[in-house]
Amino acid sequence: MFAIIQTGGKQYNVTENDILKVEKLDGVVGDKIKLEVLLVSDGAKTVAGTPVVKNAEVVAEILAHGKGDKIVVYKYKPKKNERKKQGHRQPWTEIKIVSIKM
Repeated sequence: MFAIIQTGGKQYNVTENDILKVEKLDGVVGDKIKLEVLLVSDGAKTVAGTPVVKNAEVVAEILAHGKGDKIVVYKYKPKKNERKKQGHRQPWTEIKIVSIKM
């Protein structure tokens, strides 16, 4: 059984026991959260939502929070003495898919 979920403006194809990093979610490590289900399939039957599937449920457990690698943004305009250097680290949440129900 697999499902396509949506979180953080992105879509992920998941099965049970998958571990993935997604955009930062609210919650503490160990919390269980429910995610939006766009499509769910058990092999024989596939149900697509408009936009989400009613009565379908994907439960995930939060494993960790963190920040990604630093990205340096450098803006420069020649002959104008304009320089701007910024750094950015994108926050993420690691989740484990506990169950998929149709």
